[in-house]
Amino acid sequence: MSTPSAQLEAEILAVETRRQEALITGDLDALSELFDDSLVHIHAPGLVHTKQLLLEHVAVRRAYIEITRQDLHVRVFGDTAVITGGIVNRMHAPGGASARSTVWSRRCCIVARTAVGAS
Repeated sequence: MSTPSAQLEAEILAVETRRQEALITGDLDALSELFDDSLVHIHAPGLVHTKQLLLEHVAVRRAYIEITRQDLHVRVFGDTAVITGGIVNRMHAPGGASARSTVWSRRCCIVARTAVGAS
């Protein structure tokens, strides 16, 4: 494990911001590009999705209104970066109302390849 340079950390966090924006706007092309084919996404209530199922879920639900990340920490393991920290999601509830979910865990993470700026 290593601490990323300021530039690499900024690039990784920019990818996380892009992911958040794509979830809010329902940009399936961006999400498909960002998510690895081996993605396993576990929702807060325990629902498990593969990449394809998550993309379908995002397309149908269009649930995200706002995503706020808190106290993010980036760690690098070889060519993989792990982002941990809190998250608050403001979402459309299935009945049409707005709901808020908060997840805080040092184990909750986003994993990204570190070749963000590589050509």
